[in-house]
Amino acid sequence: MQVFFMPAKRFFCFWPKKKNWTASQLQVSLFLFQRLHFFPVAFFSPSRTPVPHHHTTHHTPHTMSDVQVPTDKKYISYNNVHKLCQEAAEKIKEFKPDLMIAIGGGGFIPARILRTHIRVPGSKNIPIQAIGLSLYEELGTGQLEEQIGVEVVRTQWLDFSTLEKHSGDLIGKNILIVDEVDDTRTTLHYAVSELEKDIAAQAKKLGREDEKTTLHVFVLHNKDKPKKAELPKDMMDSGRYIAARTTPDEWIAYPWEARDIEEHTKFAKLQNND
Repeated sequence: MQVFFMPAKRFFCFWPKKKNWTASQLQVSLFLFQRLHFFPVAFFSPSRTPVPHHHTTHHTPHTMSDVQVPTDKKYISYNNVHKLCQEAAEKIKEFKPDLMIAIGGGGFIPARILRTHIRVPGSKNIPIQAIGLSLYEELGTGQLEEQIGVEVVRTQWLDFSTLEKHSGDLIGKNILIVDEVDDTRTTLHYAVSELEKDIAAQAKKLGREDEKTTLHVFVLHNKDKPKKAELPKDMMDSGRYIAARTTPDEWIAYPWEARDIEEHTKFAKLQNND
């Protein structure tokens, strides 16, 4: 049976003309009027007035197994980055860094996460300084194209006047250089070499050449491949180079590079990188 309703305030103006309602219909009408303030204005039997049946299509949501993951990339989630930093922090705590230098843009987030895990309760936060380095390859047109090349270009470097005011100088400190990936090692080699030059120049200027400054390196991933440059042998031999994971030579997609973070995280989970 199909029922049409009318608000109670209109009921008195549009009293139904039908006089032969059944007792059950009148009971239903009175109940609706008292409880819901609506009054039925007509009853129709389905046998007399067919009601078209509308089919509802139920869409089954896609499961994780239905998603096709691109095989040309290794997707890393924010959760995975956090876990790798937390795991590496135990080893980094052993040498107690006084300063972190993050290589932008991939080193910024790992450095910030590391600071949380290596900070000693009750002590000051470890300062984080930023440097910007890019690998460029010179084209035949004389222009520079940003890609994996042979020349490292500084886009940002340490401001030593500001550094001395807020964090002190570099002399006599344990310094941790942070980046997301050690690919060709060209960027890390440049960063370490240039910082060593700056430290030597500062030490000579301040007459503090007898004080030892130690550089350490941390990366989330080290790609297992031939490198185009090397880091100091004593750094590698003494455990001052720390990679949370060593991976095959593959394209690693980090979450801060993602345009669609939900899709990126989904792919990372399917690859067990969450």
